Amino acid sequence: MFTGIVAAMGRIEKVTPLGAQDAGVRLTITAGGLDLSDVELGDSIAIQGACMTVIQKTPESFDVDVSRESLNRTVGLGEAGTGVNLEKALRAHDRLGGHLVSGHVDGLGVVSKFEPVGESHELRIVAPKEIGKYLAYKGSVTVNGVSLTVNAVTDRPDGSEFSINLIPHTVEVTTLSALKAGSRVNLEIDLIARYVERMMSAS
Repeated sequence: MFTGIVAAMGRIEKVTPLGAQDAGVRLTITAGGLDLSDVELGDSIAIQGACMTVIQKTPESFDVDVSRESLNRTVGLGEAGTGVNLEKALRAHDRLGGHLVSGHVDGLGVVSKFEPVGESHELRIVAPKEIGKYLAYKGSVTVNGVSLTVNAVTDRPDGSEFSINLIPHTVEVTTLSALKAGSRVNLEIDLIARYVERMMSAS
């Protein structure tokens, strides 16, 4: 479990295929400012919003294995040199600064607008229909591992476009600063919305 509060920006230093072309890869990630001193083998770290298991580590880097299924359903995890948002798993006594995030990417969105508005930035993303129904005004959504608040939602034939205001600090300390119109992003819907739908639809 995570909070969506990015602790550091890392970088994918190496991508090693695990076997045949349709197999997964092993990523070696430089941790940036992420403190790895309390990370053990088998611990979880969210990378661009996707929960991965640490299989090797040094004081400055760690390795994870990413399945082909995960590569097919996420963006930003398969290319060396890519910057990534990092967050260690939530501990029971930690502050919940964002919202409850599972680290399971529900789908991919496409940035329709990312532009400065005054001192902040407006980020608009088109989510697929199956995700759009979970988006609500002032609700929570995770974009590339960052917990954000939805400012507006507009349903469209091709999905739902939602708008987010990014303060300068968020742009500065996350990989969201590299987004542009047409960029694809990892989306995770609010955990509570998922359970509400299940309760309402169960017979």
